[in-house]
Amino acid sequence: MRTSFNAEEATIADLQRAMAAGETSAKELSQFYLTRIDSFDKRVNSIIELNPDAVATAEKLDAERKAGKIRGPLHGVPIVLKDNIDTADKMKTTAGSLALVGAPPPARDAFIVRQLRDAGAVILGKTNLSEWANFRSTNSVSGWSGRGGQTRNPYILDRNPCGSSSGSGAAVSANLAAIAIGTETDGSIVCPASVCGVVGLKPTIGLVSRSGIIPIAHSQDTAGPMTRSVADAAILLSAISGVDASDDVTTKRPDRHQTDYASFLDPAGLKGMRIGIARNYWGRRDDVDKVLDSALDAMKRAGATLVDIKLETLGKFGSAEFEVLLYEFKDGLERYLRERKAEHTTLAQLIEFNEDNAAREMPYFKQEIFEQAAKKGDLKSKEYLDALATCRELTRSKGIDAVMDANKLDAIVGPSNAPVWMIDLINGDCGSNYVSSSSIAAVAGYPNITVPAGFAGGLPIGISFFGRAFSEPILIKIAYAFEQTTKARRKPGLLATVA
Repeated sequence: MRTSFNAEEATIADLQRAMAAGETSAKELSQFYLTRIDSFDKRVNSIIELNPDAVATAEKLDAERKAGKIRGPLHGVPIVLKDNIDTADKMKTTAGSLALVGAPPPARDAFIVRQLRDAGAVILGKTNLSEWANFRSTNSVSGWSGRGGQTRNPYILDRNPCGSSSGSGAAVSANLAAIAIGTETDGSIVCPASVCGVVGLKPTIGLVSRSGIIPIAHSQDTAGPMTRSVADAAILLSAISGVDASDDVTTKRPDRHQTDYASFLDPAGLKGMRIGIARNYWGRRDDVDKVLDSALDAMKRAGATLVDIKLETLGKFGSAEFEVLLYEFKDGLERYLRERKAEHTTLAQLIEFNEDNAAREMPYFKQEIFEQAAKKGDLKSKEYLDALATCRELTRSKGIDAVMDANKLDAIVGPSNAPVWMIDLINGDCGSNYVSSSSIAAVAGYPNITVPAGFAGGLPIGISFFGRAFSEPILIKIAYAFEQTTKARRKPGLLATVA
């Protein structure tokens, strides 16, 4: 940097002010983050690949700025993308699997990548993830992939970063990039964001295109922002939301016009809001309850009306959801592999590849989910259609919509996470006594935003706000006001020792 400007913990607005003032440039910001990656990512292991064209792209954007052309708030801002998002450049797109390392590069950028490039973002690199977005084994280790190895939590390095957008959450938390994109099917934005002490926004299905993203399940998959602030999440959501003819669910949005979500950032946004406290999630862990109770007090002081509620359908849709995911995974992944012209175009072939390369691909856990999904039929199956109908009824009409209608709510609040478990390559993820509220919104396809709320045992605890379909403006307003009231985020010290 040419001056005392320090990009660590800087927001998008901070970066734009500094570039406009000549205190830094897109090139210098890219070099700043590349230096931090070189210094710190040996311990965190969040980046799976760097973009060799990042600095050159930044130089071109600096030239545009000098010529008076500013594309928008992301102009010159370095971003990292989860490695299941297609980029038609010199980087690979592999979902963390060695089976796709040698596959032909995608023929085109994912729709959201084109949007980011058009907005002037500098794609710094790809992030590690739970391989195949954590849908390979029932005994997986979140944050591990055959290609990338194990990502670690930047707060305490022997703790898990949660899956599957583990690298995106850890990289942003550790200030290895300004902002990041993750993807979620059920908890894979919310969980890594919350356990890594950052903001994660899982949009409504249909707000953000999925074309060019390696799928799990079209009824639940979405990409979304992972950032250090709600303001940055709102700006990033504005850039990636939009109508894509290649993803017909985006053409059915109630509002087909792109929205400036930053316009909903209101520090007094909690005043007058009626928020339901999902008490199903309280009483499981004293440390989580303590953080969340303090957060509720802050919300009341800021003018919110809080109403105790109970989500009656929780725990009743898990088996139906898994059935839906198995069917949709087989259908969507095999279609993606064929379009990609990959060597392995069926789940059966991927299973065989993993068996042939077991020492590298399956040293810690197997592929039980792959094997179950490979046996499923097509999406006309009665078993699939019945499971999908059950999921939608229990999470929408008898779930979120029902309780919000009955209590006249603007949003629902619950804990995002408990102190995250230790990395255990022998026994896999340990979910015992873990607290999370992400599933009901994920299965419904409804929006959810997690914001840092405090700490327990030195590990971040997040709070989630979720609600009706396409209620992102209300959730952003609430989340931003909560963030500004509490200012709970603390950057990781990166001083912990690997156990």
